[in-house]
Amino acid sequence: MRVKLLAATLAVLPALALATPLTVCTEASPDGFDVVQFNSLVTTNASADVIFNTLVDYDEATKKVVPSLAEKWEVSGDGLSYTFHLRPNVAFQSTDYFKPTRPLDADDVVFTFDRMLDAANPWHKVAGPNGFPHAQSMGLVKLVKAVKKLDERTVQFDLNEPNATFLPMLTMGFASIYSAQYADQLLKAGTQTDLNAKPIGTGPFVLKSYTKDAVIRYDANPTYWGPKPKADRLIYAITPDPSVRMQKVKANECQIALSPKPSDVAQAKDNKSLAVVQTPAFMTAFVALNTQHKPLDDERVRQAINMAFDRANYLKVVFDNTAAPAVNPYPSNTWSYDKAVAAYPYDPAKAKALLAQAGYPNGFSTTIWVRPQGSVLNPKPKVGAELLQADLAKIGVKAEVKIIEWGELIKQAKQGEHDMLFMGWAGDNGDPDNYLTPLFSCNGVKSGINFARYCDDKLDKLIADARSKTDQAARATDYEAAQKIIHDQALWIPLGYPTASAITRSTVAGYKVSAFGRQNFGAVSVQ
Repeated sequence: MRVKLLAATLAVLPALALATPLTVCTEASPDGFDVVQFNSLVTTNASADVIFNTLVDYDEATKKVVPSLAEKWEVSGDGLSYTFHLRPNVAFQSTDYFKPTRPLDADDVVFTFDRMLDAANPWHKVAGPNGFPHAQSMGLVKLVKAVKKLDERTVQFDLNEPNATFLPMLTMGFASIYSAQYADQLLKAGTQTDLNAKPIGTGPFVLKSYTKDAVIRYDANPTYWGPKPKADRLIYAITPDPSVRMQKVKANECQIALSPKPSDVAQAKDNKSLAVVQTPAFMTAFVALNTQHKPLDDERVRQAINMAFDRANYLKVVFDNTAAPAVNPYPSNTWSYDKAVAAYPYDPAKAKALLAQAGYPNGFSTTIWVRPQGSVLNPKPKVGAELLQADLAKIGVKAEVKIIEWGELIKQAKQGEHDMLFMGWAGDNGDPDNYLTPLFSCNGVKSGINFARYCDDKLDKLIADARSKTDQAARATDYEAAQKIIHDQALWIPLGYPTASAITRSTVAGYKVSAFGRQNFGAVSVQ
């Protein structure tokens, strides 16, 4: 009997050994896993994209909002009420620290949004002084009048005014649905911070362990309501250096390498063991100019900085000319993009004259903030910052380059401590408001995401008015006027619209690069 048992055990071992995980080389550590507290794409990729679901999703192929946790919905004729009908029998993840006793229901949806919108909610203060960044910057507190449970599987959102962006907004990572049961458990135990370290969602993967700056491990969710993930295990190998990510995917230590350098993409195309997956990105790389810091509070100074920077050379050196030159806040294939707005010319002499007009004939001293690691929106951070530094020196501006770890850079920049900040933005859907409200509204200043720190009544009204209209042509008129203000005020140095790329092993099937930088590994397999 014992011999037969041993033989049976040995027969199973080879099968177990062949169950290799899907390993993805990522570029940075997430801020945590409570996605609503943060606004970085790295955090969204590590939490919302794998652990959670939203009520609705955005289908990039059809460019439409599609069902997710809500199987259907209705919008009232006046645009003030959205009623969502939840899927039946959707299970929250079961772990050693939480065992759900019921499926997803309306209470979970109400809790998820009430936490962000109601200052009296005991979970509201967890976000800290800046509040919940996306909810704050998008003005959800003012927009949403009430979130009501109609029955166990029906939830109604009542708005204070019509808003054309409300439904697409719910596809974003910050709108991930949380378990009210789990939140109650943590609240009673006084361990609210565990929500950021031990997440519970309804998504395709369950968090198993996380070692900061090293690795995140996930297991496939055995109770997932959607298609079963093709990989039983998912590993994020946190690898800040893009050259090392390339080495690891060559050595098959990773099957997918995110945010590769353009030169590595070209090299991978000539390697039969590798494959390149690409798409035009709904992203913009830029340098934000802090309008609350002197002398950057003067538009002539900001215009001079734009004219002093040789952006054509920047795109050649940093992006290997794989990014299109940026002019407006969002890419040119977006509806409402204003083609009449022209880029500032590279004109150091005129830049110097503008500085003199502003009262700085001998220039001034400032700082340039940049992250240490490369990303799709900034493949060579230090090199790019030094190019800007050198060009500014030609007009008498002495700029100190400060290389700051990503998490700390985001934290301090949201407090407005920077002067000039290399940054990038990836939209979550194809709506222009996905850029304009968080990055240029007065609410965006309060939340910290408006890195130009520019609050202007006229610009704010244009953005708000466009959100309240259902006619796309009317919205486009407002957005064109907004783009002119942003350009004339020179709130950014627009840099480029990059191509989203990933390098995979040729044995990887089912992986698609998102124009929005989101990650979906559920359908990915290794042959």
